[in-house]
Parts: sequence; C-alpha cells; structure tokens
Amino acid sequence: MSTPNPNPTPSEIATAHATLRAAGTAMRRQVAGPAHVDRTLAATTSFGQPMQELATEAAWGSVWTRPGLSLKQRSLLNVAMLCALNRAPELAVHVRGAFRNGCTEVEVRETVLQASVYAGMPAGMEGFRVAERVLNEVRAEGTVVEKGE
Repeated sequence: MSTPNPNPTPSEIATAHATLRAAGTAMRRQVAGPAHVDRTLAATTSFGQPMQELATEAAWGSVWTRPGLSLKQRSLLNVAMLCALNRAPELAVHVRGAFRNGCTEVEVRETVLQASVYAGMPAGMEGFRVAERVLNEVRAEGTVVEKGE
C-alpha cells in the first residue's frame, strides 16, 4: 500500500469523496433498498445535504464496504446498536436491511432480545415493536423471511 499524499489537491479530495459516495450509494441501495434511498434523498434539504453525504461516504462507503464482516453480521450489529439507542426510525430501516441481507426472523428477534438485556427493557420493548412491524410489512410485500431456528 502506498503512502497517502499528506497534501492532497482539491481535485484529489473531490475524487476521493466521489469514489466513497458512489460506493456508499450502491451499498446503501443494496441494504436499505432503492425505494428507501430514493425517498430519503428526495426529501433531503440543502441544510441536511451535508449529513446525507457524510452518512453515505463514511458509514455506507467506508465502513459497510470493508472486508471482515458479512453484510448479515453488519446488519445484526446495527439492529442491536439502534435498539440500544432507542432510534426507532433508523432501527426500522436496518431491520428491513437485515432481512434483505438474509437474516432470519429468529436472528433479528434474538439480536433485539440480547440488546434489551444490556440497553434496558423500554428500549427492548420498542425494538420488538419496530422489528415485528417491519417483519409484518416485508411479508405483506411478498418477501420471504425465513423463520430460522
């Protein structure tokens, strides 16, 4: 691996951002689904645009694309963390993503249960409500979610 340039030009920085944004957008669409990403980006204001760029480049483009963990493992980690943080809207996106990444109903349920013990019962109860709602939605849309063991 070459040594990074300690003084990149504005053009090199712009190219790096564009590369991360492209990889991040592709990963975000793969995990969260094209419809969700399109709705989110269409609703983004000029004030919120920098946050969307940061999320796309840093989370989706830099971390989600790394080797070492499968998308399924990353999804379950996000489900646990968002449950613990009691962030219902983001949890719903990542529960749906977990199912898109091949997680079973049991894997998602057990992840939320595990988080509940450490994050507290109120966060866990909300996590269960969100996960069950999303499970019912994806099944109603015709997506097959394996029960698991």
